[in-house]
Amino acid sequence: MKKNSKWMVSVICLFIGFMVAIQFQTTTQPEVRDTRDEWEVREALQDEQKNQRELLEKIRAADKTLEDYEAQSSQEQLATLKESIDLLESRVGLTEAKGKGVVLNISPIFQEGFSSEQLYPSLTPQMLSRLINELNTYGAEDIAIANERLTNLSPVRDVNGMTYVNNRPLPSLPLTIQVLTDQPQKLKDYMEASQSRDMLSIENLDMEVETSETMTLPKYDAPLHLEILEETGE
Repeated sequence: MKKNSKWMVSVICLFIGFMVAIQFQTTTQPEVRDTRDEWEVREALQDEQKNQRELLEKIRAADKTLEDYEAQSSQEQLATLKESIDLLESRVGLTEAKGKGVVLNISPIFQEGFSSEQLYPSLTPQMLSRLINELNTYGAEDIAIANERLTNLSPVRDVNGMTYVNNRPLPSLPLTIQVLTDQPQKLKDYMEASQSRDMLSIENLDMEVETSETMTLPKYDAPLHLEILEETGE
């Protein structure tokens, strides 16, 4: 019985540790050169301070969960463990997510006189990363890009000139980005006046934003590559 209790505590500690660890992950690759102005640096600092506050709150919540867990019976411990796992799977993106939100349709703008010799517009990792950051800043809760669920562990990178998300190439434009949020209209208004929209326009890309009262985001189905927890006996 004691061994089973230790095993359950070890498992829940693993998941709580994973929840804390993913807060330090980013969805973008670090830039070699920082070209931000003073206001952008201040905004980034405020975002980082907000992330740190949220992280401390999560750590306190995790400590409270462990305290409650240790005071429970075996049956209650199993129920708490299952509830914690379900919650973490939802937060990480391992389950489908449903709710209201906005839909972003990214499509190329064909200028007059466009010929086949000209380069077909594409959504680069830099532009996509900027767009994701603005969505998160303005209240996005969950994001799916061309049916690829975005998580805190999802890399956005360039592979041989193609944009990859979750180690899979994005399809050619046009493509759709689904975003869950409690305030769809507010997010829509923000994105229609965002810097990302201006940046996309410069690259001959158009972004249409629509609100939706119901949508379903797919679950993240790629391996998480977590290290296996091994309990050592005394």
